[in-house]
Amino acid sequence: MKSTWEIINEEKGETKSGIDIQSLVINNNVIINQNKIANIFNNHFLSVADTVNSDNYRHINTSMTNPINTLTNNFRRPFAKISWQYASTYQIEKIIKSLRTKNACGYDEISNRIIKLTAPFIISPLTYICNAVLSTGCFPDRLKYAVVKPIFKKGNKQEISNYRPIYLLTSFSKIIEKLIYARLHAHIDMNNILVQKQYRFWTHFSTEQAAVTLINSILTAMNNREESWYLLNKRLGGPTACLDTSEKRKIACL
Repeated sequence: MKSTWEIINEEKGETKSGIDIQSLVINNNVIINQNKIANIFNNHFLSVADTVNSDNYRHINTSMTNPINTLTNNFRRPFAKISWQYASTYQIEKIIKSLRTKNACGYDEISNRIIKLTAPFIISPLTYICNAVLSTGCFPDRLKYAVVKPIFKKGNKQEISNYRPIYLLTSFSKIIEKLIYARLHAHIDMNNILVQKQYRFWTHFSTEQAAVTLINSILTAMNNREESWYLLNKRLGGPTACLDTSEKRKIACL
């Protein structure tokens, strides 16, 4: 499928070229120094993240109950401590095989393709490192580094707001991440910590199933003339508020 789209885009003249940012316009000043451009992008992407975080916190109701108290009240029985079982070479090999065979790499310049090719030779020391991370609870600082590349979206190429960042992590960090995720997911599943209706975080579930469940609940409430449906429709304008009269009649007849 990927090759098909590459051929289609090539025929349409929409082939992607490498990142080559010659200049940026900042406060009506043209910046051509590559080091300055890199620092400008770095500061811009950091400021965007801070802005998003501040916007999210602005909408939080500080009068709400403390999240810790909410968890304590809803989960009255203590959960078992998570067991960080040691990984075997078979598990690490399985994780390596699950990685996409790509040439993209992090700052260490070691891609998934190279790791897959050299897996028979590095599987034992890599398993030892992963188990050391699990036993000590310390994630190596060097594996937290990422290469940030600006990707042009559309518009003027000299405007910094027309770029979005992508982060290239090291392949080794992805292996440890998948290992920790598997144990964390198993612990949550075994102790029923995650609500069943959190479709996004369960295996074999999707947001489509969440939408179907919501629609089914609304239709059931409408058929049973439940008070909750009428309160929702009255207070929020209801899911039918955006429909015209004829569409509302159709829904009412279901």
